[in-house]
Amino acid sequence: MLIQTRTIVVEKGNADQVVARFSQEGILDEREGLVDITVMTNKRAKETEEVVVIIRWESEEAWKSWEKSPEHLQGHRDNKNQAAPDYIVSTTVSMYEVKKVRRGKSGR
Repeated sequence: MLIQTRTIVVEKGNADQVVARFSQEGILDEREGLVDITVMTNKRAKETEEVVVIIRWESEEAWKSWEKSPEHLQGHRDNKNQAAPDYIVSTTVSMYEVKKVRRGKSGR
């Protein structure tokens, strides 16, 4: 399994806009190999809020297939000239290869 995280730090009061964007269903939801997408917020800091998007893939190959797909590439072309909203402070993308999952009593 491969997990991609996107951590988006925004000015206070703007997290819900980012949550709405990443909560919409789209072409990615139909993609073979996509396990799920989780959208979370952390609004505890005084000056900023944080949105974390976790995208789980069955494999690195499934993710690579999405990255190279015409739909994904077209999406980037369509957004190429659009500036990021002013309220976004920073965005960090990370990739993790899952080595072990231990299920708790409720997850069995």
